[in-house]
Amino acid sequence: MVRPLSPWEADDSAEFSAEEKETAREPLRESVEVLREVSRRAPKLEGTPTGVPGLDDLFFMTVLDERDRPRRVPLKGFPQYAVIHLTGVSDTGKSLMAEQFALQQALIGNPTVFVTVEAPAPFLAASLRERAKALGIRYEDVEDRIIIVDAATHGVLRDDLPTLLNTLAYAIRTYKAKNTVIDSVTGLYEAKEMLARTVVRRLYNFMKKWYQTAIFVSQKRSGHEELSAEAAGGYAVSHIVDCSIVLAKKTVLSAYDERLYEVPLGEVVRLIRIDGCRMCGHDTATRRMEITESGLVVVRESLQEMARRRRAGVASESTGSDE
Repeated sequence: MVRPLSPWEADDSAEFSAEEKETAREPLRESVEVLREVSRRAPKLEGTPTGVPGLDDLFFMTVLDERDRPRRVPLKGFPQYAVIHLTGVSDTGKSLMAEQFALQQALIGNPTVFVTVEAPAPFLAASLRERAKALGIRYEDVEDRIIIVDAATHGVLRDDLPTLLNTLAYAIRTYKAKNTVIDSVTGLYEAKEMLARTVVRRLYNFMKKWYQTAIFVSQKRSGHEELSAEAAGGYAVSHIVDCSIVLAKKTVLSAYDERLYEVPLGEVVRLIRIDGCRMCGHDTATRRMEITESGLVVVRESLQEMARRRRAGVASESTGSDE
């Protein structure tokens, strides 16, 4: 009895039925590569400063020591060439973080394209000037390295994605930009959220093609769970991008929250959590976040660290009273 050929042994030229011939397509051979070949084009994992105090050390990579044992090393910033999704409800500090990133990158010599979808360019410039003061950065040291694409004023950039991509390519090529910020990506599919996945996928692929470290700011709807990565357009954004960072805020209305967050009743507490990052390791804790009087976002200790410190303090007081 003749053994039938397995699929990988069969001749490619085997006869097809009429229906199979109609639907048959040539394989896309250039899409198939051995890992060794692909690895030659893989970028090196490096960190790029976020501009947000307390955030840089929350990303890490693994290195092997002299005994080939894995060891965790802080990346000192976002993973370079990552597309970062920054989401949260209003007044959680998303735009401030995006501006701090752009200013920090400009300060270290990395031109950054800032696509402003919400505020017209002159108002963004005024905000960046104030943020630079708070960071202790001389405005004249960075103003030639931040390139603004004004999609708030020019509606065609919001409504026609090919025009936006061509404009971005022009800006990146002309100014040799290393980073791109879009604030907010939600404004590119406003009132047509069913297109969110298509819009974000094309933007993501564009950023990879141009080797950009990118921040996509997105808005949450009031019905979304605040510390989830769900945003306007559903989970489409977070599923496509490399990393999601969720910002939230909570009003302290109980004695329990007062003890938990260590702030008086009625105060607003802001929280931050890295929801996932496929390019490197990351801290998984929910952390306190503060917007300072000067308008800077600062990441503080985790809620777990706060609880441990509080328990240690209670134990210390108890021990002292026993003595």
